[in-house]
Amino acid sequence: MTPENATYLLNFLLPTIENESQITRKVIGAILETKRDYKPDPNSRTALELAWHIAHSDVWFLEGVCNGEFATGGEAMPADIKGVANVLAWYDKNFPAALARLKALPAEKLAQPTDFLGFMKIPAVGYLMLLNNHGIHHRGQLATYLRPMGSKVPSIYGGSFDEPMKMEAGA
Repeated sequence: MTPENATYLLNFLLPTIENESQITRKVIGAILETKRDYKPDPNSRTALELAWHIAHSDVWFLEGVCNGEFATGGEAMPADIKGVANVLAWYDKNFPAALARLKALPAEKLAQPTDFLGFMKIPAVGYLMLLNNHGIHHRGQLATYLRPMGSKVPSIYGGSFDEPMKMEAGA
């Protein structure tokens, strides 16, 4: 991949990544604090654990692209993350900072083949699709927790029962 191709791909993906982060925020924010330990099955993560995984992974992917390598470990929830508000505060601090680093990355670094934990090696910018797909996958899991835990399901790509799509007059 040429640096020009990498820049094109970055510019194509950035609006999606920024939009998806706002949807992620809404879904995590819909978790009821009193139900943060809800999980639909003994083998599932709790809602809080899944929220942390999503928030942490979004930042981890951005940092991996920026650093030219993906760090292992470090996903354990920090001791100061006690609830949903803490996850959102962490995300609000770390996601924009990592995104700013990404936007400032030289095109050559975006095009650089980057190893993903010995599993694959593609240009760094290609991992932004993995970030996007990973986040959508786990956010979908978390969204299925919401109604059974007694929460409201926010609109994601269109209206939901709890947050119907509003059509403008004459549309």
